[in-house]
Amino acid sequence: MTVKVRFAPSPTGPLHIGGARTVLFNWLFARRHNGVFVLRSEDTDLERSSLKWEKEIADSLRWLGLNWDEGLEVGGPNGPYRQTERLEIYKEYLSRLWLGGHVYYCFCTPEELAKDREEAMAQGENPTYSGRCRQLTPAQVEEKLAVGMQPTIRFKVPEETEIVLDDLIRGSVSFHSRDVGDFIIFKSDGIPTYNYAVVIDDITMGITHVIRANEHLVNTPRQILIYQALGEELPQFGHVSIVLDASGRKMSKRMGDMSVGSYARRGYLPEAVVNFMALLGWSPGEEQEIMSLEELIRTFDLEHVSKSPGIFDEQKLDWVNNQYIRAADLDRLANLAQPHLQELPVGSRDWLKYVIAVVRDELNCLEQLPEHIRQFLPDAVPVQKEALPHLQPATAPLVLDEFVRRLGEMAPEQDLYQWQGQVQQLLKQLNKDMKKQAGISGKSVYMPLRAAITGTDSGQELHYLIPILGRDRVCRRIEASRRQVGI
Repeated sequence: MTVKVRFAPSPTGPLHIGGARTVLFNWLFARRHNGVFVLRSEDTDLERSSLKWEKEIADSLRWLGLNWDEGLEVGGPNGPYRQTERLEIYKEYLSRLWLGGHVYYCFCTPEELAKDREEAMAQGENPTYSGRCRQLTPAQVEEKLAVGMQPTIRFKVPEETEIVLDDLIRGSVSFHSRDVGDFIIFKSDGIPTYNYAVVIDDITMGITHVIRANEHLVNTPRQILIYQALGEELPQFGHVSIVLDASGRKMSKRMGDMSVGSYARRGYLPEAVVNFMALLGWSPGEEQEIMSLEELIRTFDLEHVSKSPGIFDEQKLDWVNNQYIRAADLDRLANLAQPHLQELPVGSRDWLKYVIAVVRDELNCLEQLPEHIRQFLPDAVPVQKEALPHLQPATAPLVLDEFVRRLGEMAPEQDLYQWQGQVQQLLKQLNKDMKKQAGISGKSVYMPLRAAITGTDSGQELHYLIPILGRDRVCRRIEASRRQVGI
C-alpha cells in the first residue's frame, strides 16, 4: 500500500503556524514512507473563501520547502482539487446514499432548530437534531417540495450504535450515536457540508492516512458513518494536539502575526521554522534540537507525537532561527536581507556581508539587521553616561591621539577581512606600546577607544567594528566624542 496523505485548508485566511505544523507532520509522514502528499482546497465557505488566500497558503508551503505531489497548481489524476469544482462527484455519491436509505430531506427552519437546541440545553441534554423530519412520508415530502420549500439533506445516524476509532495518536476513542444525531450533509443551496465533502474527497483521492488537528476529532464519528454507509474502507486517523500560544490560547489563522507569511516577511529562515514546528508536540526521542530536513524525514514517526498541546514559544523560535542564521551562507543572508534595507544607505555587497558576519550572532531574525546597521552610519555618536568615566583619565587623550595617528598610516581599506586583521594587530601593538610609554594597558587602552568610537562601554570587539565604520568615520567619531567631553 502506498501511503497517501493530504492537507485540505479552507482558504479563508493565511496559513498560521498551527496549520503549518499539521502540514509538516503529513509531509514528513509521506516522505518517511515514500508516499504521496496532496494539497487541495475546501472552498465551500463561499462568502469567506478566496483565490487570494489559496495562493498565499500555497506560497507559504513553497517557502517552507513543503512541496506537494498532487493537487492545486500541479494537477494529478484525481482532480479537480477545489471542492466547489467537485459538486457533480458529491452528487454521484449522494445517489448511493439515497439508494441505501441513509439520507432524508429535512425541512426544519433555522428558527425551529434553534428552539430545539434551547430546549435540549435547558434540560441538560446534548443538543442534537430531534429527528422531526426523519419520519416524513414520501407524500409529505412531495407536498413540501411542491410548494417550493428548500430542504437540507440529513444523514440518518443508526440508533444505539457505538462508533469506535483506533486513533494512531490518541489510541482507542469511542462515540455513541445518540451524541451525534442526524447531521446535514447538503445545505439547502446544494453545497455539501464539510463532513460529507471531505469523506468523498478522501475516498476518490485514495487517502490512506488522515493526520489532522485534534479539533477535528469530534467530526470523525460522522465521517466514519459515511464511510460505512458507502461500504468504503476507512483511512487510518491520527489527531495531533493543537498548538497554543504563550498565553494558552488556541492559535488562529486570524492571528496575522503568527502566520507563516509574517515570519517569512520578518526574516526568519524557512528551515528554522520547519525545525521549530517539528518539535511542537513531537520528539525524536533524544535531546537534539537542531535537525535538518533530512534528519526529520529519517526520524519522524507518529508514535512520538504528544497528546498534550504544543506551546508556541517565540523565544525558542528566535533561538532556533539564530542557530540557522549563524550557520547560513553570507550571500544568501545578504539576498534575504534586501527587503529590510530599502531605506538604508547600505554600502557595497562585500560591506553588507561583512556586517552580517559581525552581527549575526545577535540576530534572531533579519528584520533586526537595520537596527544594527544604523549604529554604523552616524559620523558622531553621543557618549553615554556609563562610558564617560573611560574618557576622563589623563591618559585617554594620549591613547586616542596615538590610535588616530597609527590608523592614518595604515594602507587603505581593500578587503575588509584583511583590514580586520591589520586593525587587530594595530590594537595589540598599541596596547604594548602604551604599557611601555605610559604604564597603561588593557582596559585603560581599549575602553577609551570604545567609548569614543561607539559611545558605549560594551559591544562587539573593536577590530570587527572599525572595518565596518571605515577609517574616516572612526576618526570623525573620535573627534566628536572628544569635543563632547572636552578632552
